[in-house]
Amino acid sequence: MSNFLEELRWRGLIHDFTPGVEEHFNKGVVRAYIGFDPTAPSLTIGNYVQIMLLTFLQRAGHQPVVLMGGATGRIGDPSGKDKERDLKSTDELDRNTAHQAMQFKRLLNFDPAMPNHALMVNNYDFYKDMNVLDFLRDVGKFLTVNYMMSKESVRRRIEGETGISFTEFSYQLIQGYDFVLLHRSHGITVQMGGSDQYGNITSGLELARKIDDTKVYAVTTPLLTKADGSKFGKSESGNIWLDPNLTSPYKFYQFWLNADDRDLPKFLRYFSLKNKEEIEALEANHSAQEVKRIFAEEITRRIHGEEAYETVLAVSKLLFDPKADADTLRSLDANTLAQVAEEIPSPKVPAGALNNAQSLLDFLSDTTKIVESRSDAKRAIQGNSISINKVKISDLGATVSFADLLHGKYMMVENGKKNKYLVEVG
Repeated sequence: MSNFLEELRWRGLIHDFTPGVEEHFNKGVVRAYIGFDPTAPSLTIGNYVQIMLLTFLQRAGHQPVVLMGGATGRIGDPSGKDKERDLKSTDELDRNTAHQAMQFKRLLNFDPAMPNHALMVNNYDFYKDMNVLDFLRDVGKFLTVNYMMSKESVRRRIEGETGISFTEFSYQLIQGYDFVLLHRSHGITVQMGGSDQYGNITSGLELARKIDDTKVYAVTTPLLTKADGSKFGKSESGNIWLDPNLTSPYKFYQFWLNADDRDLPKFLRYFSLKNKEEIEALEANHSAQEVKRIFAEEITRRIHGEEAYETVLAVSKLLFDPKADADTLRSLDANTLAQVAEEIPSPKVPAGALNNAQSLLDFLSDTTKIVESRSDAKRAIQGNSISINKVKISDLGATVSFADLLHGKYMMVENGKKNKYLVEVG
């Protein structure tokens, strides 16, 4: 069994931990958990920091536990928020919970044949039959308002303009009591999370001590920020999701490939499964761009699988490799072309537009608006700039028809080296 905390230390993944936790991990297999509230339709790469914590925990021989926040997601965590969250409907939360649960099962090893296989628990099961009087007597009695107000997430909101509702104020009570119940039912002794959760986590330690006279522990990670000061987990177009339907594997790959060189050491240590010696050798022997390519390949394969990674390479070759030809294009399946359509301009054409052969001049200028006028289309063809499906067109009388469509739906049009379009019919 490897030393879990030492692994976190060299990776820069420890922000704080409570006294005695190192000795606790050295005594044998530890069950440790992280909570995830299902307030989004998918996990993001922001969540993946904590998923990597569970991954390293499992690789060290300990047992990771995912706590789905079916209950806490209904309340709203005030941590890191300047104003009250908009509450999600119960139907939306249930859908999110089910989808995220499937994602976790692909990212951690839940195989029951494995001695330290991952566990998944939903805290909604703790509270769905508990009435408010029981909760106030059995839980609320053990933390003073003064103690709860001392937590930064609460204090900042109280001192701010918007204040805090009783609903969100009670969040730390519920998260804290989760720890008590998880210890009782599953023998879980460590809670982990981001440093913004430290107040909520230590409330759990306090409740475990007061209610059950039990000592439990906490480990938190630093909040990951990018070198330019922007929030990690987002791109210019929004969140980077772990769901391929929300962020394509190609966009996911490109996010890492286009990362700031200054962020590379941190990204490698947080997200790569390579060991210390392998990471240091990678940094010493390769350029930053090559390191990014190797890392982007590793994490794309892990999150999206081998087939998706091969598709990423195919899209990249088509868009950026000057040697990509008609055979390259025709080798791509419809799903891959759909990803290409997300990355370059994709004029939409009505289904019946190509039932009969259409003048290429009209197709470029009127049907797709790829060029502004018929005369522009004529000049582009005469200048040898136009390619249809990677084949140069020099004939002003050329036509296009349904037969030119790839998979009955797509046609690639290029106007010069830089202007690529994937016309989509349907």
